[in-house]
Amino acid sequence: MLREPVSSIVDPDAGGMSGRTGRYEKRLSDLVGLYENAEAYEALLGSEGDLLVYDVEDFRPGEHTGDINYGVTRMSPGRVGREFYLTRGHIHAKADRPEIYFGQRGYGLMHLESPAGETRIVEIKPQTICYVPPFWIHRSVNVGDEDLVMVFAYPSDSGQDYGIIEASNGMRHRIVADNSGGWELVDNTAYKPRTDQQVAALMKQYA
Repeated sequence: MLREPVSSIVDPDAGGMSGRTGRYEKRLSDLVGLYENAEAYEALLGSEGDLLVYDVEDFRPGEHTGDINYGVTRMSPGRVGREFYLTRGHIHAKADRPEIYFGQRGYGLMHLESPAGETRIVEIKPQTICYVPPFWIHRSVNVGDEDLVMVFAYPSDSGQDYGIIEASNGMRHRIVADNSGGWELVDNTAYKPRTDQQVAALMKQYA
């Protein structure tokens, strides 16, 4: 049975879209353990309350092969200590699935990490398309002073694996504010590299 075509109108100012089938949000309390400076995290949570860090509106036709999920992510500006607001990050459960992000508003980064621990950074500004290739772990970071709004699309059967980041105590690098109003990469001192066997098993899983 053929599915009917649909359309969605993106609102870059509000960070949402019409025709959505779902919505979820992540608040500061949902991101416990992600930031290096635990004292700064607890202080912000105590003084400002459970702030909204990001929300997602999406259209999901299903989880079958051959279709596409799409939606809009809106991230608030802010920092925990020197570290910018970020998403939880994931690799796709079917790791050979790619993803596309299309910047609509603000200034952010796509922070990518290979299974072997290589880091790549793609800047995202309005009208920037970021291609996330298969097998790359990725998370979004808002390094600007306004909302970061992005459209995304990925294969419907991709799934998300958030545990790969947690198992390594975060990503190899953290993105923090530098001394000139910009950003820089610093080492995550708690990072636990994946073994050669873990990397090989992941890379051949869907070969």
